[in-house]
Amino acid sequence: MANTADAIIDRRRLRRKLTFWRAFTLLLIALALISFYFLSTGEDSFSSKSTPHIAKVRVEGTIFENEELLKRLKDVEESAAVKGVIITVDSPGGTTAGGEAIYEAVRKLAMKKPAVAQVGTLAASAGYMIASATDHIVARQSSIIGSIGVLFQYPDISELLTKLGVKVETIKSSPLKAEPNFFNPASDEAKAMIHRMIIDSYDWFVGLVQERRKFSHEQALALADGSVFTGRQAVANKLIDELGGEDKAIGWLATKGVDSKLPVVEWKPVQKSSLGRLFSESALNMLAQYLGIPQESAGILRELTGERIFLDGLVSVWHVDGKPVGAQ
Repeated sequence: MANTADAIIDRRRLRRKLTFWRAFTLLLIALALISFYFLSTGEDSFSSKSTPHIAKVRVEGTIFENEELLKRLKDVEESAAVKGVIITVDSPGGTTAGGEAIYEAVRKLAMKKPAVAQVGTLAASAGYMIASATDHIVARQSSIIGSIGVLFQYPDISELLTKLGVKVETIKSSPLKAEPNFFNPASDEAKAMIHRMIIDSYDWFVGLVQERRKFSHEQALALADGSVFTGRQAVANKLIDELGGEDKAIGWLATKGVDSKLPVVEWKPVQKSSLGRLFSESALNMLAQYLGIPQESAGILRELTGERIFLDGLVSVWHVDGKPVGAQ
């Protein structure tokens, strides 16, 4: 009996030791993860942003009303260390409301600091609108510029529903409520209503171009027929000011009193931490498992939940890629 009691005591003692070391190990892992989180979310360029520099802000992809980008532009505007700003544009456009919001933010910034746009491959539609908010536009010879205009798109799936034997019944307060819709061909009245909206936004866009590029109304209208131009054509049509790259943008800033030897520091969007991405991936994998689909399908879930297929409302866009501006 004594041996049995001693064995029980030894097992309990061993269990307590194992519990202690397991808890200690978990604590170390938790501390390591917390440290990794703060390191990965830290501002790696804080010191470079606190000394005099030229700020670079990228406007890329399809344009939405991006709160993070608007805040970043506001921070650049208010930073005493920023002496000049390069807005790098590479966008086919996007929603008119998104373009308007970013345009206004860039204008406010440009009223306080010299701001120049440097176009990469493309600055079309709302992308060109944003570039025009700066006081000087530089583009490559082969950049694509323009597509000044507005459109409204909606799918009509009525024939598909008919083939499937589905009929959508609608009761509404007035004929133009919720028109046009996916389920019926648009009436002439609905098309006329949307056309009036488009023309109103188009006139507003043309007015911006006329004001910013110092065109007459006739000159602005002649260039605002939806056409796109190469950089060479755009400079000839005065849609941009100069051909070249970032060096030309820095050269223009120098004419405004900005030291050309200052470092160019990119103000990047706030990135989700590696730890956060890990947790997001795990959550998506768990959701896929819960739904009874392969974990490889988590990528599809990410596409469905993280990006929008259609742009809502009026858009000013050349080609839609579905990725919000600033997406990495």
